[in-house]
Amino acid sequence: MNRLKKITLSLITLIGANAIAQEFSSDVQIRPRYEYTNGFGTLLTPTTEHTSFIGNRTRINFNFNDAKLKIKLSLQNVHTWGDAATSTVTSKNGIAAFEAWAEYNLTEKWSAKLGRQPLSYDNQRVMGGLDWANQGRSFDAALIKYKGAKSQFDLGFALNADSEAKVAPATPYTTDVFKDMQYAWYHTNIKKLGVSLLALNVGKEYLKTPTEVGLNYFQTFGTYGKYAGAKLGVDYSLYGQTGKIGNNIVSAWEAALNVGYAFSPKFKATAGYEFLSGKDQGSSSTMVKSFSPIFGTNHGFNGFMDYFYVGNHANSVGLNDISLKLDFPIKKVNVSVAPHFFSAPNKIISGGVEQDAYLGTEIDLTAVYKVYKDITLTAGYSQMFATDSMVVLKGGTGLNDITNNWAYVMVNINPQIFTTKK
Repeated sequence: MNRLKKITLSLITLIGANAIAQEFSSDVQIRPRYEYTNGFGTLLTPTTEHTSFIGNRTRINFNFNDAKLKIKLSLQNVHTWGDAATSTVTSKNGIAAFEAWAEYNLTEKWSAKLGRQPLSYDNQRVMGGLDWANQGRSFDAALIKYKGAKSQFDLGFALNADSEAKVAPATPYTTDVFKDMQYAWYHTNIKKLGVSLLALNVGKEYLKTPTEVGLNYFQTFGTYGKYAGAKLGVDYSLYGQTGKIGNNIVSAWEAALNVGYAFSPKFKATAGYEFLSGKDQGSSSTMVKSFSPIFGTNHGFNGFMDYFYVGNHANSVGLNDISLKLDFPIKKVNVSVAPHFFSAPNKIISGGVEQDAYLGTEIDLTAVYKVYKDITLTAGYSQMFATDSMVVLKGGTGLNDITNNWAYVMVNINPQIFTTKK
C-alpha cells in the first residue's frame, strides 16, 4: 500500500512538473495602412494619375512551447478596404496560414524545425520576412538549427510543387520563384562584432526543349557583418552570385557599407553606399550580370518608393546608391530623414546615345510615435527627383518634370491577448 502511494505521488509530481514547463500564448495584430501613390515604383506617365487606398493585415498568432517542443500557428487575412461589399459573407482573400511550424529540441543546442515559416537573416538583404508587405513572406521548409553561447548555424531545405500529382508535369514550376532550395547560414559574435556567412542554392525549372523541362541552379554566397559600439556603428555586406538560370550563366555581385555615429543620445547620422552589379543596355551577352536580392526585404533598401528591386529592375543596369540617414526625436516622435543619390554603374542607351549615369535623388521622411504600449503610429513621405536617364530606364514615357511622391500612415495594433503557464 505504501509503495502504491509512493508511485502515485511520483506520477503526480512528474505530471505537475511537465505541466509547469508548458506555456501557451496568443497575440493579435491589426495593421491598416493608408497610402497615397503618385509615382510610386515608377514615374507617372501622361496616361497615369495618382491614387490612394487602405491595405489591411489582420493576424492572430498561437504559440505553444515546453522543454522540448515549440509550435506556432499564425493565421492572417490580407485585404484592401472596399475589395468586398459591406454585406459580404466571405472575404476576398480568405484566411491563410502565414506560419504553421513545429520545432523539436534534439539536444540543448540542436533542434529541427518543420513547416511554414519566415526565413529572415541578418539585415534581410538576401533573405527576409518582407514584413512591410501586408502578406509577408514565409516558406514551406525544413531546418536543422544549432544555437550556442556565441554562434548559430542553420541548414535549410525546401521543395516546391503545384500539387501531389504522381507524374511529373509537362511545364515548369512557376507558382513561386524556385523549385527547390538549400542553404547554410552561420553567425558568430566576437565581442561587439557580429559576422555571418551565407550560402544559398536555388533551383529554377525552365523549358529545356519544347517538350522537356530542365532544372538549373544558381548560388548566392557571401558575408554580412555588424559592429555595434557605444557611439560608432558599422555594417557591411558582400555577396556574389554564380551558377545558371535557364541556359544563361550567372555572374553578379553586391557590396554595401554603412557607417553610423551617435553624436548625442538624441542624434545619429549614418552614411551608406551600396553597389549592385548590372549589364549595359543593348548588350548582346546572354550572361546574367545583374545581382538579384532574391528573397530580400527590398522595400527597406534603395529608397522607400520602391523604384529598384521590388518587383522591378531585374536584369537591368545595376545600381549605385549613396545615402545619408539622420535619426532624431521631436518630443515623443522619432524622426528619420534619408536622402538617396542613385546612379547606374552600367550604360543606359537611348536612340543609340549613352545617357548620363545619374538617375536622381529620393528623399524619405519617416516619423514613429508610440501611442500606447500595444499601438504604434508610423507616417512617411517620400519624393523622387528623377533625371532624364531615369525616364529612359523606366521605359521612356515617364514624366520627371512633375511631382513624383508617395505618402502613408500606418497604425500597428499588436496586443498579447492571453498567456498561460502550467
